Amino acid sequence: MPETTRDFSAGNYRFIPAVFQYSSGAAAASGYEIERVRFDKMPSLADGFAQIANYIQAAGRPLTSFCACELRSPAAFTEDGFRRFNEHYVKTLAEWKIFDGTTNPVARSNVCPEIDPPSEPSFYAFSFTRPTQGTAPSFVIAGGAEARGGAGSYSERIVRYRDVGAEGLKEKVRFTVGEMESRLGAFGFTWKDTTAAQAYTVHDFHPVIADELVRRGATRSGLTWHFARPPVIDLEYEMDCRRVMREILI
Repeated sequence: MPETTRDFSAGNYRFIPAVFQYSSGAAAASGYEIERVRFDKMPSLADGFAQIANYIQAAGRPLTSFCACELRSPAAFTEDGFRRFNEHYVKTLAEWKIFDGTTNPVARSNVCPEIDPPSEPSFYAFSFTRPTQGTAPSFVIAGGAEARGGAGSYSERIVRYRDVGAEGLKEKVRFTVGEMESRLGAFGFTWKDTTAAQAYTVHDFHPVIADELVRRGATRSGLTWHFARPPVIDLEYEMDCRRVMREILI
């Protein structure tokens, strides 16, 4: 479980170190806030990065202020396919002086719409830091699914592997909610601090919503359900959450 955070001073935010392709979350430094920008029409990865660069620079901010993004992919990847995609994705972050070859401070969600997916990996939304006079904290917790951390293949780490029955799904949801709570806790936050939560699954998880989400406080601002799969084959349930004061649609 992630327990420590690190500063990314060039971007004016803290992050929870995770893997080379993304961090487990980003939180604005004192004197800054996170702005989330969602695309009305999702641009491809290359076009999206170009639009993001223009938007951030027009706001008078350095590209290093890019702190989170939400992606949509055509279909779930194999483990090898996911690694190849991530190696391509981080090249732009390296050019922007964000990814140093080992550590990546940018939080991310990457899911696969089950119906009418994009033809290629695309941007759904992104977030960046900007100065603020306010004192309210803001953060974005990266997408997390029902896979334990550590070594081993996904098949070894997935909770209730290939079990989408009632009990299997309940355990998957419970684990994922716990992972969100751990990441929130790393920054000193709880569900009470969130302004939005999102769930990604193609399965009917309504039977467990009351006990596993509502009673734990995860739905204080409601819950946005995207009919989409997590990015790797055999993962079945993913979540992310955030506290953001400013959200824009472009």
